[in-house]
Amino acid sequence: MPAKQTRSGGKLLAGVAAVALLVGGVAGGTVGYLTSGSDNGPVTNALDAPKPVSQTGNAPAGSVESVAQKLSPSVVELQVSGQSQAGEGSGFVISTDGYILTNNHVVEVAANGGQIQAVFQDGRKVAAKVVGRDPTTDIAVVKVDGVNGLTPVEIGRSDDLRVGQQVVAIGSPFELAGTVTSGIVSSLHRPVRAGGSTGDQTTVMDAIQTDAAINPGNSGGPLANMSGQVIGINSAIYSPQSASGQGGASEGGNVGIGFAIPIDQARRTADTIIKTGQAVQTYIGATVKDAPNGGAEIGSVQAGSPAEKAGLKAGDVVTKIDDRSIDAADTLIAAIRTRAPDQKAKFTLADSRVVEVTLGGQPVTPN
Repeated sequence: MPAKQTRSGGKLLAGVAAVALLVGGVAGGTVGYLTSGSDNGPVTNALDAPKPVSQTGNAPAGSVESVAQKLSPSVVELQVSGQSQAGEGSGFVISTDGYILTNNHVVEVAANGGQIQAVFQDGRKVAAKVVGRDPTTDIAVVKVDGVNGLTPVEIGRSDDLRVGQQVVAIGSPFELAGTVTSGIVSSLHRPVRAGGSTGDQTTVMDAIQTDAAINPGNSGGPLANMSGQVIGINSAIYSPQSASGQGGASEGGNVGIGFAIPIDQARRTADTIIKTGQAVQTYIGATVKDAPNGGAEIGSVQAGSPAEKAGLKAGDVVTKIDDRSIDAADTLIAAIRTRAPDQKAKFTLADSRVVEVTLGGQPVTPN
């Protein structure tokens, strides 16, 4: 028996050796062929080639490059300090006399005696002051004085956006001023707490979702269409559940889910702030909560409010506002905020009744 085991082992070793020789022979032949070819042929070295002709002409219309060229001179970095805090964000010029649109959460620490410095694309640094701000929509207007040659952005519209449409974001992520990123409109009408807030319903906004890279510092910068028109203000980013257990929209890094305030809403708020120094919030005068089977359930109704005048009562469940389906309380709040005061809206209730509400407006007093 031992002798048979030895012979079997010897045959196995021989077989392995034969395979090794075969592989070695093929590999050796291949190496020899390649070496022979390089010795006989001409040598080409990319380092010896001349430089290509310099790029000339304008960027192609509708390209990210053309959007960047058009918008970048209007985008500013905002360096903010106050209340023993310091931070930075972005904004964009909306008038030649120095008005700049940004997020409330970018400048709020400087609202009571703090300092704001606007840094322009050409390197100029100018002190800015808060004109007015609205925490409920995360919008603020600041102003610089005595600055010549400002280039206002071209404001587009957000009511005709389409999912899949290409967009460009510009801002100062991590203090890297003038950073340009691109992506698409990932979704529309996302109810999001403004500025990444996890607070109460007063900060719910009807956001544009995008996969364009947005990071801390992009807040307040423009989101533009491929014509270079501003269609949103970058405001919040989504971060996965962190080690500390805090998830949701926050100050984490980019994971391809960013949110922007629709420019139609921002435009209306900014115009009111510039004209009166104070924002006006659209409201119905009733509390709402998520209904057990979907929709927004009306809670307490204020006396004399738009909700009471329209006949809404506690317990009514709103399932649609105009043509938009309502699946939760935040969705109803966001839908109301997109509309202007005095505008009429049809509320469809779970019992099939349709109630027309004339929306109200109330001044916003920042904290």
